Amino acid sequence: MKFQYFTLLLCLFLACSDTNRSLQLSELKEKIDLELSALEGDFAIAYKDINHPEQQILINVDERFHAASTMKTPVLIELYKRAENTDLDLHDSILIKTQFKSIVDGSPFSMEVSEDSEKDLYRNLNKNTTFYKLAYEMITRSSNLATNILIDYLDAEKVTSTMRDLGADSINVLRGVEDLKAYHQGLSNTTTARDLLVIFEHLSSDTLISKEANKEMLDILKDQVYNDMISAKLPEGTEVAHKTGWITNVHHDSGIVYTSKDEGYILIFLSKNAPDREAVLEAAANISEMIYNYTVSGYEN
Repeated sequence: MKFQYFTLLLCLFLACSDTNRSLQLSELKEKIDLELSALEGDFAIAYKDINHPEQQILINVDERFHAASTMKTPVLIELYKRAENTDLDLHDSILIKTQFKSIVDGSPFSMEVSEDSEKDLYRNLNKNTTFYKLAYEMITRSSNLATNILIDYLDAEKVTSTMRDLGADSINVLRGVEDLKAYHQGLSNTTTARDLLVIFEHLSSDTLISKEANKEMLDILKDQVYNDMISAKLPEGTEVAHKTGWITNVHHDSGIVYTSKDEGYILIFLSKNAPDREAVLEAAANISEMIYNYTVSGYEN
């Protein structure tokens, strides 16, 4: 009889705990909605705890956004996949060039250093670098030139095909950067928060290609130098493997936040039609801080 009574109490306690978790998650979503409501623009949020996938918040996750530089994560994955499955070596040499062909008609266009967030590659024009160096600059300093050289080699269609294989059903990597003919015809790289969530779920599983390749990709993503959104208000030393992206009125961040060695969560923040960049960055940092605090303590009670 005592055992049955104890079992009943335990079941009631677990039921209450589940209810509390649900309420806490609902309250977190309300806080996020309130933060976003103060901004001009359109937004999407995807949050999912890696080890507790039932802990998730999905806001406008199927809304389509200009991908900006978040498309560089798929390029990174395609490069490592190619290195795993072909004779490509990441330390092989490749020529640094600034001329590329438009996807509209094959006409040439040139990259300019003034249009890029990374400058060093331009100083070494017509010299060789390595695939790894290009990948590192593409992610950590969001080098557009590195991106275009890699996409020219890898083929954008194959990048998209690999994303489909991963289950990212609608992300489109059509081209490199600064192809203005394509841009003016509406041919731009696009994504959804759901697509990026799927991609980072694979990265967080440590089995995307091989454990070694997966770790190397995450290490590159952890070296991101632009940390004014997801990382901005997190405790010092918090590891974040992420990729940002921005163009006019578009401000994104996407990645994995590690709360301990084996714990963490995925957070995707996308925006468009948002003219006040500073306000969006502040809101993204606030939302990231809310989610971090919730994840490390909010649903343990």
